[in-house]
Amino acid sequence: MKTELQKNVIETFKDLNHKLASFSETELNTVPFEGSWTAGQVIQHLIMGCSGFPKMCAGKTEKKSGKPDEKVKDIEALFFNYDIKMKSPEAIIPSNITYNKNSLALSLLKIEKELLNVSETCDLTLTCLDFEIPGFGKFTIYEWVSFALIHIRRHLSQLQTIGKVVTEK
Repeated sequence: MKTELQKNVIETFKDLNHKLASFSETELNTVPFEGSWTAGQVIQHLIMGCSGFPKMCAGKTEKKSGKPDEKVKDIEALFFNYDIKMKSPEAIIPSNITYNKNSLALSLLKIEKELLNVSETCDLTLTCLDFEIPGFGKFTIYEWVSFALIHIRRHLSQLQTIGKVVTEK
């Protein structure tokens, strides 16, 4: 379970870093179409949404009955349904500023290390009690790490679309 999760963390961040590297500084900060975030904003959104895992996992937890990955399929079903337009929670809406590729890359590296450390050192079967996702309830540590990776995968698809549009401009 830990090994598979860590492999998923490494692969997901490899893909995200590769996608970030494919943008020039200008493309990173170009609005592809009205109502869209820039690629820089999307990546900053992911940084905001995937930060703080070590603190959360060190908070209040309890042993859960049932499978530690019980909600992963439901999370995937929601996030991989690209027909659904989701609204970001206020707390992770990125600022409308010029983003620096290197700064974003460094932040992603820090988060990758944190997720790898959490997946290595924490009991993935414990349920985190200090935070929950509306509609899903409380997650196990395994589900939280999986949620972060699924969230990134959803936005990788969005970054692919943004990349196509801004390179044509």
